[in-house]
Amino acid sequence: MITAIIVLAIVAIAGYILVRSYPPLGGKASPSSRQRIDTSPQSKAGKFVNQIPTSMNMDFRGTVKVLVDMVRGNPQSRPQGSLETEKLSPERLRSDEGATVTWFGHSAVLLRLDGKTIFLDPMLGRAPSPVPMIGGKRYSKHLPIEIDQLPSIDAVIISHDHYDHLDYGTIRKLHGKVRRFIVPLGVAAHLERWGVDASTITEHDWWNELEYEGLKLVCAPARHFSGRNVGNRNSTLWCSWVIAGKQAKVYFSGDSGYGPHFKEIGERFGPFDLTLLECGQYDLRWANIHMLPEETVQAHLDVRGQTMIPIHWGAFTLALHAWTDPVERAAKAARESGASVATPRIGQVMRIGAKEFPAAVWWRPETV
Repeated sequence: MITAIIVLAIVAIAGYILVRSYPPLGGKASPSSRQRIDTSPQSKAGKFVNQIPTSMNMDFRGTVKVLVDMVRGNPQSRPQGSLETEKLSPERLRSDEGATVTWFGHSAVLLRLDGKTIFLDPMLGRAPSPVPMIGGKRYSKHLPIEIDQLPSIDAVIISHDHYDHLDYGTIRKLHGKVRRFIVPLGVAAHLERWGVDASTITEHDWWNELEYEGLKLVCAPARHFSGRNVGNRNSTLWCSWVIAGKQAKVYFSGDSGYGPHFKEIGERFGPFDLTLLECGQYDLRWANIHMLPEETVQAHLDVRGQTMIPIHWGAFTLALHAWTDPVERAAKAARESGASVATPRIGQVMRIGAKEFPAAVWWRPETV
């Protein structure tokens, strides 16, 4: 008994030291950030909440079933081989041909708007995990362009702090190129721990409007959750973003279940030339926090979007559906509702507002 207690104590101490000393797990909010968190209308008892009730709890039987399904897996949940991406050059990304968007897979999107370069949720790591060596690997062996070749970035905009959206390794390599980090409440603590100068970070609550380098940005609601460490679920805010310039207006959903916030955003800030909407890593059992593809199309209509790019797919397997299901179901729902869906390849530069947009079924080579 004494030996068992000693072993448990050693394990507990080791776990505590790991949590306190392992940088990828993130940081703790500063006193000033803590004050903004505690006074936020979205915060209750020190935790953030959604606009509407959003249950994420399953009973014991349901949890066991999910674990069993995950272990069994789905042979179609990832491509058979490495996924090819289009190669980018620094010169291509600097070109001033108008407003453009380049998808890097999952939710990472590089936006050129009014001559500014904005990177949305730049997760460019090999796996969405605090220990990348043991996480599910990215489908492609190579990024469209390596981080050290990227041009300078005017702003990085983050939607929330989950590993598949905010990556320690990426931020460590990228932050020297970035002039400003724009994040939801509480997320600054992670960046500061990782070496980002606090003076380059601004934190925002839902419905905060700001101007940056001539662009109008709005931190808007989403229906999701947050957390990257033991016991800190919902200690930071999650959000979507409105990004409006002279050339175009873009909506970026971050992660979100379907909800009334989409229609509210559309009424207040729409219409949008382009929507970048979550479409992937869904399951009926967690539909409150990740939309089904048909809901993604409805959200596009709610925010009054002109053209939609489905994101949150094409890079990692975080759910049980076939890896091509998100885009194919979204495309089908879009055809039925008369919505326009663009399907650029990873790394393909797409001009916003063009009369024609990428529509190739590139994920099925036999149809291209």
